[in-house]
Amino acid sequence: MPFLAVTLAVAAGLVLSWLLRRIVLRLNRKRPELQATSRVARRPLQLALCLIGVRAALGLTAGSETWHAAVDHLLLIALIGALAWLAVAVLLIIEAVVLARHSVDVADNRRARRLRTQMILARRIAVALVVVLAVGSVMLTFPAIQALGAGLLASAGVISIVAGLAAQTSLVNVFAGMQLAFTDAIRVDDVVVVQKEWGRIEEITLTYVVVHVWDDRRLILPSTYFTTTPFENWTRRQSEVMGTVEFDLDWRAPVEDMRSELRRILAGTDLWDERVGVLQITDATGGFVRVRILVSAADSAALFDLRCLIREAMITYLQQGHPEALPHQRWEQAAPDAGSPAQRKAPLRGLDSSAAAGARPPADPHESQLFTGSIEAVERSRAFTGPGDDVFEDRDRNLASRN
Repeated sequence: MPFLAVTLAVAAGLVLSWLLRRIVLRLNRKRPELQATSRVARRPLQLALCLIGVRAALGLTAGSETWHAAVDHLLLIALIGALAWLAVAVLLIIEAVVLARHSVDVADNRRARRLRTQMILARRIAVALVVVLAVGSVMLTFPAIQALGAGLLASAGVISIVAGLAAQTSLVNVFAGMQLAFTDAIRVDDVVVVQKEWGRIEEITLTYVVVHVWDDRRLILPSTYFTTTPFENWTRRQSEVMGTVEFDLDWRAPVEDMRSELRRILAGTDLWDERVGVLQITDATGGFVRVRILVSAADSAALFDLRCLIREAMITYLQQGHPEALPHQRWEQAAPDAGSPAQRKAPLRGLDSSAAAGARPPADPHESQLFTGSIEAVERSRAFTGPGDDVFEDRDRNLASRN
């Protein structure tokens, strides 16, 4: 009799789970994402309904048997696990349905990426809570643990303090992860620059963040890094960015021709978003002129390709059409002095007119800007040499007389 009741209960559970799934899918037939994700909950739903049916069947047919209590306890533990599994599956289905309505495969996907980040972290927090509640419910099914419940509750304050001190770093990372998720500081698929590395946010967990670097490396950073260290977020508000291309050229560089060439290059590419395209000279020192080109693009990837395109096209243009604009190093070689070394040194030893013939006449000492050679220069020199030792000696004598 118990075996037949268990068989009928299992069959009824399977049929009921099939009917529930068909009803849910028919009510939501306009949502194809639900059709694909509902399979996740099929197994835990069947298991939970079958366990409920088996417990009811055994309670009606074998409730007086000696083995019924132990079997019913095992079935209860299994039922708690099945319900926890079903709850996790439902959370996954809800996440998939919500994210399917907000696609990230669009130009302006900031809202979708923010929602995706928040949903993923919220689902992980909910899964952790479900697991904790399931484990706690299983533990409470044992009478010995129920008897110790009062003592555990009485010492909960001390235990929480000890646990908090022991897991301080982990808890800080957990709270930092929740802060990142709900303050919108970073989102999944954001373009960031961290530790001088350019990449995209690939994953955000409760304790760490994964950054997919441009060369396919992954940076694993704790969540506290993004709450305590400055970093660059290139897609915080919008994906449009600007960048520069700089050249150090000769002073003979044809600036206007380069502007015309820049306009031609930008007009012939789809990488430019037509917002900014400027060529300017930003510096003219050290024997070179610095030409800076400022351009804009729809996103960081397009900007990188656009900068490379402009750099290559401009270099080719200058090499072929204006080679004189390329950087040059200049130097001058002084002509050798006439006469012997003694004759070249003669003007330095005296004022002989024959030795100093043709030499530059000395400047008016009253117009000298040096610190020697005139009364004004000597006064200027005193302003930079300090008051002198006699002033300090007079000050020391005055202080000694006062004391």
